[in-house]
Amino acid sequence: MSTHSLTKAALRAEGLPRRRAVNRLMELLAWLAAGIAVAILGVVVWSVARRGAGALNLDLITKVPVPFNFGNTPSGLANAFAGSLVIVGLATLMALPIGILVAVYINEFARPAIRTAVGLALDVLNGVPAIVIGIFVFGLFVVGHGQSGYAGAFALACLMLPLVARSTIEVLALVPNALREASLALGVPRWRTTLSIVLPQTLGGIVTGTVLAVARVAGETAPILFTSSVGVGTLVHWDPHHALQTVPVAIFELSESADPADHAQAWAAALVLLLFILVVNLVARTLAARSRSRIGAAR
Repeated sequence: MSTHSLTKAALRAEGLPRRRAVNRLMELLAWLAAGIAVAILGVVVWSVARRGAGALNLDLITKVPVPFNFGNTPSGLANAFAGSLVIVGLATLMALPIGILVAVYINEFARPAIRTAVGLALDVLNGVPAIVIGIFVFGLFVVGHGQSGYAGAFALACLMLPLVARSTIEVLALVPNALREASLALGVPRWRTTLSIVLPQTLGGIVTGTVLAVARVAGETAPILFTSSVGVGTLVHWDPHHALQTVPVAIFELSESADPADHAQAWAAALVLLLFILVVNLVARTLAARSRSRIGAAR
């Protein structure tokens, strides 16, 4: 028997043709699943764009709502966009420093047991439904005090915190230990090494996590309904001591209206929110790629 025949027989005995067939089948299923996911996203984007493009104009962002608008007075959602900007901005200011400090402690200073416990707590907090966070903040800050932008920002910060912390932990783990060891070998204190050597290497990753967290909470409705949705009025307010209107709540309220014009405005606001999330995710992916390149060059 020739060597070629022996080789073919050995390959058949090892099941190589079967493994190749299974591998191709799995690849096909993976491509099919990816195609379905992209198709669903495309249908959602197309559906929202088709219904909202007609009402999308500058007045939507620059004009305030006009109740019982029987004329042709321009109407928009300027108060909702302003309120979302204030609440999401405050939530970012609350969650960002705490998330970074938690990540630095876990990755640089904590013992393995504490690291596991805090990591588990972050994972559990990340899985808590947004409406549960809203009820928690309602009972903690709203009952007896009334709704406010601060309460809404705190609720969104609770949702952002695990995302910021987890993304920072992952990027800190990518920093080569050689950089830390070189700094420590020169007599630099550990805290100064972390502050001056490690964190600058992870700046892009931290920004990426923050941007994704902002995109995650920008469309949340349930926490805001419990914390900052009563008595918001139609004027543009910037004071977070009072309840502020937000885009997700405005979409919810307009969708409950019987006026078709309100429905069109809700679709337009949803389109703006969707475009914002898409742009933010593209920016986050770009920053993440740059961060990985920078850390790879440091290796």
